Amino acid sequence: MIEDKRWKGVYSFDDSPYLMEVLTELRDKETDSIAFRKGLVKLGRFMGYEIIKTMETEKVKVETPLEETEGIIVKDRRNVVIVTVLRAAVPLMEGLVKVFEHARIGIVSASRGKAPKFEIEMNYIKIPQITPEDTVIIADPMIATGSTLLRVIEEVKKYGTPKRIIVLGVLAAPEGITRIKEKFPEVEIFVTKIDRELNDKGYILPGLGDAGDRAFGAPIKLSTLPQVHTIE
Repeated sequence: MIEDKRWKGVYSFDDSPYLMEVLTELRDKETDSIAFRKGLVKLGRFMGYEIIKTMETEKVKVETPLEETEGIIVKDRRNVVIVTVLRAAVPLMEGLVKVFEHARIGIVSASRGKAPKFEIEMNYIKIPQITPEDTVIIADPMIATGSTLLRVIEEVKKYGTPKRIIVLGVLAAPEGITRIKEKFPEVEIFVTKIDRELNDKGYILPGLGDAGDRAFGAPIKLSTLPQVHTIE
């Protein structure tokens, strides 16, 4: 885990050969949906373990079958809220809950409009009440323009003031990170890798394409469906 010198509290995992290998498979345009989803689950789980390294621990006494010894508990691991940005973040959440099994789950449906405005439409918001002891992890694979996450963070703050807010993603563009940190400097960002830039359509380069479409298949346009004719 490496803290990026351009921002405070922004971490990537370029130092992990395992995560870089998983990311390489995700980038490959020949990777099918099943393998893509499995890759996101792997990233969510591994990055969850890394987040635990930043959490508070407490020493405890434990009785083995032979004698008493000292161990630890990770206190913050029991106070986690995972907010999943539909639909691409569902496999990431699956990986995270393998690590944070006590987590309460929030769901947000958010879609980004076309360039240049990139307006955000939110159709569904279901977030549990947040306490000052909670660590909120917002899972969204792609941090591109940052527009979606800015809206999601605003919504999260309506449900309470947590101990920490963490954004967890696969790829990020510098432009999106900068926008988030300018408005919410306290928010921490953990991503597998920070890519080069955005193109004029708001896609991350070199990127991996649309994570939702690659994980679950591209939506079918109504105009492409076969016409059904009835005989009277």
